[in-house]
Amino acid sequence: MMISHQKAPPTGQPELIAPDIRRLLAPNPSPMTHWGTNTYLIGKTDIAVIDPGPQNSAHLRAILAALTPAQRITHVFVTHAHLDHSPLARPLADATGAKVLAYGNAQAGRSEVMQDLVAGGLTDGGEGVDHDFTPDIYLEDAEVIHGESWSLTALWTPGHMANHMCFDAQGLVFTGDHVMGWASSLVSPPDGDLAAFMASCARLARRQDKAYLPGHGAVVTDPVARIEWLIRHRQEREAAIISKLKREPATVTRLTRQIYTDIPPALLPAANRNVFAHLIDLQTRGQVAANPCLEFGATFTLN
Repeated sequence: MMISHQKAPPTGQPELIAPDIRRLLAPNPSPMTHWGTNTYLIGKTDIAVIDPGPQNSAHLRAILAALTPAQRITHVFVTHAHLDHSPLARPLADATGAKVLAYGNAQAGRSEVMQDLVAGGLTDGGEGVDHDFTPDIYLEDAEVIHGESWSLTALWTPGHMANHMCFDAQGLVFTGDHVMGWASSLVSPPDGDLAAFMASCARLARRQDKAYLPGHGAVVTDPVARIEWLIRHRQEREAAIISKLKREPATVTRLTRQIYTDIPPALLPAANRNVFAHLIDLQTRGQVAANPCLEFGATFTLN
């Protein structure tokens, strides 16, 4: 059994979407979070929680209320340290005695290129970073964590964020914000890294999983097609940027206005970051040059 709805489920009410897997929607809908954050509860007696969500007392109460008298939360997994996924991890752990597990803090896993950009003054952008997040247990790529009636394999999938992890439950993969069915993932430097994102997509594409359970929106029941679309979408964005630069040098904001012609103005800052992510990747590969240096305000030319 696998249940996938194309409309928002009720907020704060656990819904069984697969055997021993319940989804609980947080009350934080927005243009960046769709219906809100999906919190997942896994197991029969000893329960694992994936992505407890934003700092919201009502959602904390809803998670605790979803437990039967025989159940207890033993593990709290976090896919990545964005403000819509990780802040409730510590209050939930404090309330239950569970341990928080993740790849690392908000800076963990950053590439050298992104570290250099931060040193040059590039600040966070996009969905908001949870700089206070620190796990109790740091997970390694491919590490397997066992519970009483479940096991999860941690898959380090940097790209949307450097510390991003997916969690595999025998072919049902909790994909956080790396793959979603309702939209493509934001890649916002310095937290997002397009080269890493594409490598992570290629890794997932080789796996041939059964379904993706994303951090926002409905279950993705055809993961092979979705990951192929996501790769193709990024390739098309890159081709559009190169096409514009063949005509003339341009800044990030100019390229964004030329390429993203049909999105609401409120989403333009995120689109700017996506374009910048592509340009960083293109410069790293030697296909474009940034003048005077690699920074958001640079003028980019095709090599």
